[in-house]
Amino acid sequence: EDVFIPAENINSAMNGDIVIANILRREEANRKMEGEIIRIIERANTTIIGTFEDNGNFGFLIPDDHRIAHDIFIPKAQTNGAKDKQKVIVEIIKWPEFRRNPEGKVVDILGYLTDKGIDILSVIKQYKLPEDFPNKVQQAALNMPDTITDKDLEGRLDLRDLITFTIDGADAKDYDDAISIEKLDNGNYKLGVHIADVSHYVKENSPLDKEAYLRGNSVYLIDRVLPMLPRELSNGICSLNPNVDRLTLSVFMDIDKNGNVTDHKIAESVIKSKKRCVYDDVSDFIEDDDEKAKEKLKEILPQLKLMVELMEILREKRERRGSIDFDFPETFIELDDNGRPVDVRKADRRIANRMIEEFMLVCNETVAEDFYWAEVPFLYRIHEEPNQEKIEFFNKFIHNFGYTLKGKDIHPKEFQLLTKEIKGKREETVISTLLLRSLRKAVYSEVPDIHFGLASKYYCHFTSPIRRYPDLVIHRIIKAYLKGQLSLQRQDRLEKILPEIAKHTSMTERRAEEAEREVDDLKMAQYMSERIGEEYIGIVSSVTNFGLFVQLENTIEGLVHFNVMDDDFYRFDEENYYIIGERTNKIYRLGDTVKIEVIGADVSKRNIDFRIVDDIKSTTDL
Repeated sequence: EDVFIPAENINSAMNGDIVIANILRREEANRKMEGEIIRIIERANTTIIGTFEDNGNFGFLIPDDHRIAHDIFIPKAQTNGAKDKQKVIVEIIKWPEFRRNPEGKVVDILGYLTDKGIDILSVIKQYKLPEDFPNKVQQAALNMPDTITDKDLEGRLDLRDLITFTIDGADAKDYDDAISIEKLDNGNYKLGVHIADVSHYVKENSPLDKEAYLRGNSVYLIDRVLPMLPRELSNGICSLNPNVDRLTLSVFMDIDKNGNVTDHKIAESVIKSKKRCVYDDVSDFIEDDDEKAKEKLKEILPQLKLMVELMEILREKRERRGSIDFDFPETFIELDDNGRPVDVRKADRRIANRMIEEFMLVCNETVAEDFYWAEVPFLYRIHEEPNQEKIEFFNKFIHNFGYTLKGKDIHPKEFQLLTKEIKGKREETVISTLLLRSLRKAVYSEVPDIHFGLASKYYCHFTSPIRRYPDLVIHRIIKAYLKGQLSLQRQDRLEKILPEIAKHTSMTERRAEEAEREVDDLKMAQYMSERIGEEYIGIVSSVTNFGLFVQLENTIEGLVHFNVMDDDFYRFDEENYYIIGERTNKIYRLGDTVKIEVIGADVSKRNIDFRIVDDIKSTTDL
């Protein structure tokens, strides 16, 4: 569990350090466990990214990571020619002590923040994300064949005559999953999910494999991708491009009208995708019966109609068992040629996206259950039950809005019913956000366990071996099992290495998510910094003891601090969860619509500040 450490008890520790803490106060209903750091075991930050400030005879580094509380003192002799306001990398040469900042030396100069791409490069460096591939890895990728051979086909199910196709985003370059579907005579559906056989080319302990493990996953930033595998592989022989033979691992599932998988088969295969489809075209056809989309998709219209039927069946089954669906809006940020944000808007998550998601979910569940009962070492995707105390606090919080979780046992169905009840209501965002924070984080594990959020007994990640290392590991295990090559010796080795693979890839996934979020926040702050004085309509998305947050239609969120609400003295009423003016009794609640003016945006801190200029819909009486 997390332990809160007040500033006075940090005792020179820095963010990420491995420490020993002494517990001063146990967790209570609305207060975190509190402690003090008594020993530092291992320092995490030997190098730190930030902005250099030149003070003449010496300099300071202002860290980009605001969880690092100290500025870094740079002696004049250690500035390495860095200029004021440049982004630099500093190596720590003296750790902080009582009332003394850490000391460092400049080891690399990235450039000015205003230079194209330097802001995102700084985030890449801050999170220590791997960038260019080493020469031997790149060479191994270049040596890969462009086509498959007769030898590659030995022992494989030949599916090249089967109608298979891919559905991806318009800008996708690698296609690692293809779909096939037919309706059987008994009324069941036969769904085929065909995944690129990356493990055929990326052999265990090869340079490509070691680098893929190091990276753990691909990282998707706004203007670039840091791929897990070199593009020669991911966009080439491992990509299920149309009208070319490609090696795959196929999962066929017979699914009845209730969404139950009545039979399944996993096989090494070869396919020839008949078409590369785009999410928007498929959605236009399904949602609007669009004529242009129908013309583009005419070869596979019968299959798409079956897919829509099956998607609804699978979705209804997940809903019946209690799977939780969070519907947070995603953000699309458009940059110009100089890397400046020119548009921020909600990203579309349309029916075709959800359809493919349903098929990948049922495929992952089928594979996980198969190998659970096979009783061989495997890598699962688990999501444990939430902490009881966090749920009790969450239950007290939602009571402010007239909701309650029924029953003492924690079951995902209760949360699912709540998310349906709050759908479209003013408090939806804040309750959904707190619910998500109250749940544990999904991780990889060699030990099978439930996936609470999906209300699933068995789950794994099988469908994206181009961009996720756990999927690649699972493919190797499956293929060895299918060929009868999972000897006891090999199983013993898997039992030794899988725990570390699970731990490492869970870490790289968290790192990627944090970096992606950091870049989004940076670009949104940058976008609003060029719109100071402009007015927008937004809704109150959160209230606190220092102000309220307003979210705009484009998903950007900013703070209205109490100190700019000068028409009254406002306070936070925690019991009723609103802000109230002492003199006028004016109330701001979640979901109130307001007009705001942008009054500030600090790109370095990723903060955006608003002030309210008009109340479009707020409460003025108790």
